Amino acid sequence: MDFNKLVLYFHTLKYLEPIQVFYRVYYRFTKRHCSYNPASFSKPSNSFSYSGGLKSPQVFEKKNYTFTFLNLKKSFPDNRIDWNCKDYGKLWTYNLNYFDFLNQDKLSKNEGLRLINNFIDYSPNHIDGMEPYPISLRVINWIKFISKHNIQDPRINNFLYKDCNYLSKNIEYHLLGNHILENAFSLLFAAYYFDKVKLYKKSKSLIVSQLDEQILNDGAHFELSPMYHKIILHKLLDIINLNKINSHWPDKDFLLFLTSKAESMCSWLERIKFKSGYIPMVNDATFDIAPTAESLLEYADNLGIKTSKIDLSDSGYRKIDFSNYELIVDVGNIGPDYQPGHAHSDTFNFEIHVNQLPVIVDTGITTYEKNEVRQLERSTSSHNTVMIGDYEQSEVWGGFRVGRRAKITDLNEKSNHISAKHNGYSRIGISHKRSFDWSEKRIVINDKLSKSSKNRARAFFHFHSDVLKPKVLSDRVQLLDKNIEIIFKGHSNINLLTYNLSQGFNKTIKAHKIEINFDKDLNTQINL
Repeated sequence: MDFNKLVLYFHTLKYLEPIQVFYRVYYRFTKRHCSYNPASFSKPSNSFSYSGGLKSPQVFEKKNYTFTFLNLKKSFPDNRIDWNCKDYGKLWTYNLNYFDFLNQDKLSKNEGLRLINNFIDYSPNHIDGMEPYPISLRVINWIKFISKHNIQDPRINNFLYKDCNYLSKNIEYHLLGNHILENAFSLLFAAYYFDKVKLYKKSKSLIVSQLDEQILNDGAHFELSPMYHKIILHKLLDIINLNKINSHWPDKDFLLFLTSKAESMCSWLERIKFKSGYIPMVNDATFDIAPTAESLLEYADNLGIKTSKIDLSDSGYRKIDFSNYELIVDVGNIGPDYQPGHAHSDTFNFEIHVNQLPVIVDTGITTYEKNEVRQLERSTSSHNTVMIGDYEQSEVWGGFRVGRRAKITDLNEKSNHISAKHNGYSRIGISHKRSFDWSEKRIVINDKLSKSSKNRARAFFHFHSDVLKPKVLSDRVQLLDKNIEIIFKGHSNINLLTYNLSQGFNKTIKAHKIEINFDKDLNTQINL
């Protein structure tokens, strides 16, 4: 391993929590298995029930046993499902093993039972599906389906209990973040279903501690991906629903705690989303993975959870609203230091919607595979910010890792103005300051570098695919179909390029972007 790689590892690993380091070593050298003591098994609670919640999308077709995940379709003729299917990567395999499809419309009881029993029959060969994360999601989906159809099957319950027992002994402490919350939510469902008070206490303790840590003061999930925020909120609403329906262990304080967190998360979602209902595609975010903001807020309202007007703060995002446009600005640090797996190199990124239509956008993501596309989509050049030479603001690498990362060193906010400085380029002796000033018809962005970049600085602006080909002049770019003009001062060149705009996993559409070359100072005036 060369010196630069060692430095990269050092700056990545130094942020890990001690518990992560311990469990990474412990799980690597400890045999993890699904064995349990049959004597401890008990039948499901006779009083357990679950109903309501959101329907899953239509991803399973009975004909040829066809599954569609991540915009990729795979058929298994003769009902011979390969639960370890590797054709489309690990995330596709994970989705197959989540069993979300059990809760889609028009899936009959008998068809669902066939799928569950097919999975159990295949169990000696399972690989990815027996990892804690897919187990967590599968346990909840099986319990929802079993309850809906009043299924009483000892074979299924036995397998389900074995999964829960394994999960309780293999909490993903080595990863933390959203993974450990999913583990805890799943164990709470299992505690209610099997009437296990010990499991209830363990899952409750995890949920309380993790929600306290992971939900920021402004209501955002600390990984700072609106998509994952919605995923976690969905599960939180499910366990509030679970708690209200079942009365195994009446705990008013716990329900009040969950409700308070849900209200905070809903309020952040209401604030961050665009009027069109779309979320900003910042960090790891894309279409058709999480429920829509509208459906989540309606679900919350049905549970008696209300939203309130909030000011965005800890998440680092800021939202500026006018009748004719919406501006989202990122002036925060990347996600939690010890778990930046879903973070991008995107400090000072921004998005603009005009008349409820996207104009300047984030490129989004299309893959979790550790390849060049994943690296590009996390890189500085894929966001509406400034890159100097070939240096990244934050060293994103390895699919889900970050080495040295940009930190905000100065933040100033006033009426109609925000400015901040970051140190992501300190290793080449440069700091970057960006300011935003706005009015009803104009947004002005000023980029200032602390010293000359020898004309190696580049500012990127990514346009939505609906924006017709921009007209590039010597000092400005005109979006004629949107009646928008962007004027530049301090630049040396304007380059019109194309890029792949995400439409979901494994799905893109061509769109235009501009790359502005400058030395030290760049003034950008967007006239709306």
